[in-house]
Amino acid sequence: MHLHHILKGAAERGWEVDLVCSSYPCAPAHDSIDGVNIHRRGHWTVANFVLPGLVKKLLRHGNYDLLVEDINKIPFYTPLYRGTTPLLAIVPHLFGTTVYREANPITATYVYGAESLIPRIYRDVDFEVISPSTRDDLMARGLVGDRIRTVLCGLDHQRFTLTDPPPRSEAPLVVSWSRLRKYKSLDIAIRAFDRIRSELPEARMLIMGRGPDEARLKKLVAQRGLEASVEFKGFLSWDELVRTLHTCHVFLNPSPKEGWGLTVVEANQCGIPVIASDRPGLRDSVRDGVTGALVPYGDDGAMAREALNLLRNDDLWKQQSHAAREWAASFSWPKCVDESLQLFEEVAARGGRR
Repeated sequence: MHLHHILKGAAERGWEVDLVCSSYPCAPAHDSIDGVNIHRRGHWTVANFVLPGLVKKLLRHGNYDLLVEDINKIPFYTPLYRGTTPLLAIVPHLFGTTVYREANPITATYVYGAESLIPRIYRDVDFEVISPSTRDDLMARGLVGDRIRTVLCGLDHQRFTLTDPPPRSEAPLVVSWSRLRKYKSLDIAIRAFDRIRSELPEARMLIMGRGPDEARLKKLVAQRGLEASVEFKGFLSWDELVRTLHTCHVFLNPSPKEGWGLTVVEANQCGIPVIASDRPGLRDSVRDGVTGALVPYGDDGAMAREALNLLRNDDLWKQQSHAAREWAASFSWPKCVDESLQLFEEVAARGGRR
């Protein structure tokens, strides 16, 4: 979503934009969406082996002013074959050791090793990151700070604002909204909810999203006897998702690492305070004590205590709900696009040289 907003904005300004990305079943090899020319090849699991060849071909036959690489965990190592084309790398966030929470040791070590080469291969490259946490991560890896520009994500205010929102649930309603992957650590949110329900038996929890960790999470819910209180909503259309969020009271985000935490400010736009791990990305998107609270990663007891504090204190909940909406209102996709394209122009104009 982040990258598409930027490329769509570039196309709207008359730029010619080619996007090279992995394919999926029934997807055409060539497509055009919002003015962006899309070239699809291969499955996402082998994209870093398949796509560089296509990029090289486009660079040979095109007269590009700028090459932009979106480094989302696995790098494509474009500095090795970009020739004289100016290059900018966009980084939402890198896995680091967090990958060992998600993948088997062999796969995790492969990903970790691929990331570890970034400081050496991209040492002369300009970067755009989506949060101060990601900037700090890149600098800790040895990259130069003055070549890293932080451009915060935007927010689709129209999508998450309802003129006639449904009422909040009468019973305390807790929500977790995420891809259901092991490293997202939603088991912590479930354990926190178990503590919440022990003090507020009428409380309920919604888990929204799909992913390979769903079976494990459902097993945990069953083991704790929470089947009647926890509902897995799966994938929801945007309209249903937003209406559901407007009925909730507290959003739990137990992730150990995010690039920014876009779902945090989207929940904020719906008036929901967020209790999240005090970890990279989330400590940027959650204003501790103002729009929610930050707790130590993995501490389901602390997460439950902060949630109960809000659920029992109506005045505090209203105060943080209002502050959450104000915080969300400060983010704009047009601003993100403007700042990103300004950086694109700067890097293209100087040819990537410093």
